[in-house]
Amino acid sequence: EKVIHRNTPIPVARAQEFTTYQDGQTAMLVHVLQGERELVDDCRSLAEFTLRGIPAMAAGAAKIRVTFQVDADGLLNVSAKELSTGVESSIQVKPSYGLSDAEITQMLTDSYQFAGDDKERRSLREQQVEADRLVVSLESALESDGQALLTDNEREHLLAEIQTLQSLRDTGSAKAIEAGIDHLAKVSDFFASRRMDQSIQQALQGQRVDEID
Repeated sequence: EKVIHRNTPIPVARAQEFTTYQDGQTAMLVHVLQGERELVDDCRSLAEFTLRGIPAMAAGAAKIRVTFQVDADGLLNVSAKELSTGVESSIQVKPSYGLSDAEITQMLTDSYQFAGDDKERRSLREQQVEADRLVVSLESALESDGQALLTDNEREHLLAEIQTLQSLRDTGSAKAIEAGIDHLAKVSDFFASRRMDQSIQQALQGQRVDEID
């Protein structure tokens, strides 16, 4: 994500919220880059640090605010904070004068020249990540509740659908992967509903009607 854009006057501070990728995730790697392109591989790596101590929650439930601050001397401080607990980690990046005018010009030229291709590659990568997230989530649910809530045929069907999406993730276009994600989400919806019903039943066990608000 582009947090501080080129030609932004300094001093400046910008923040953006991110979330977790997997259920129970307790750490997040923050990779700080410099460049004009859409993908990490085409930009210049400046620093990395890890935020640990994130509460184990469902994927997407945690809120991590990443803040970039650049002072008047060009010193960059990057911090990541989990908002529910206040756990925080940070790193300081000293001003770098290693880029020549020619290198900066080349970065800009490449960003214009490959703009269309970069957009397509980013879209593909985003859909691949979303496919991976859905597969990990569904596989975890199957391992946890598949035996109890599904027939053997239902379980085998969902496993086959997962394999189909995994194959599509490696060979398909962004649009094809997006369609595959939507399809897997729909065909597994009944399983999600059964898991929710089970959770509600477990929560209500042993309670009287007048105790339920």
